Amino acid sequence: MRRRRALTLPPVHARFQAYGINHLRALVFSLGKLYRAPFSSALTLLVIAVALTLPTLLHVFLNNLQQATPQWSQTAQISVFLEDSVADAQLPALAARLAQRADVAEALPVTRAQALEEFRAHSGFAEALDTLGENPLPPLILVTPALEHRSTAALEGLVNALNHMPEVSRALLDLQWVQRLFSIMEVLQRSMVVLSLLLGLGVLLVVGNTIRLDVQNRREEIEVAKLVGATDAFIRRPFLYGGLWLGLGGAMMAVVIVAITILLLSGPVQTLSQLYGGEWRLDGLGFRGTLTLLGLGALLGLAGSWITVNQHLRHIEPR
Repeated sequence: MRRRRALTLPPVHARFQAYGINHLRALVFSLGKLYRAPFSSALTLLVIAVALTLPTLLHVFLNNLQQATPQWSQTAQISVFLEDSVADAQLPALAARLAQRADVAEALPVTRAQALEEFRAHSGFAEALDTLGENPLPPLILVTPALEHRSTAALEGLVNALNHMPEVSRALLDLQWVQRLFSIMEVLQRSMVVLSLLLGLGVLLVVGNTIRLDVQNRREEIEVAKLVGATDAFIRRPFLYGGLWLGLGGAMMAVVIVAITILLLSGPVQTLSQLYGGEWRLDGLGFRGTLTLLGLGALLGLAGSWITVNQHLRHIEPR
């Protein structure tokens, strides 16, 4: 009798090679489907790009605002008015003592004569000052808080500590604009989180709806594939790559839109900054931000297609 040959499996490397070829075919096939329907694909990519652009622009704006905050905080100097008994010769030593505090970045002494000259230059009352017999302005020290101690509570604590010094007549700081700045920053950050979640859900819905229509259009093909023994993973593969391409393509369009927006706004923003005596320039996404946006778009597209395909494949069976 002729012996029956034992069933042998192909080598491991051959199985991995076949697995990779199948994935490559599904990848190219899904990209070809987008290419063969350029108008509908472009509309879908544009919707995804807009959904990704809005929170990305808000994120870029917040990053630039946080970078500009230290420059604005330079104007949050504490004016420490000293007692009349403090002589100008004592100012450098007192300023050096204040500068040694951990919550103080710089302490700049201003003599009576310097304060009078600055007031004369900016007040517009130079002629009236000339009629005064003596300098009425007290000596003062301009204290710049350290960057890590510029929260509202830290600034209030520093002002209170300065007011308790025996040489100090009064320490003044306008905390209202600082409180407003931090409040606006917090509102914008929370708004960015909420907007990102809502528009991320929108991307999932757009990709899911697109993949759902594709599954319905290929229902008979899926039934035949299941009839001849195709697994759900094999059938699911091109749809997953289709969602991946949609998310990645929309993210690439979003990167371009954000770059164009930053380019259009950088000139006016720089001009406005120069008018206020600053050097603030808008920064874009950067390399890391671009990779993050592309990865997030691809992940959302893949997640949307995965959820939709798994839901619909369970209801498609050969008749």
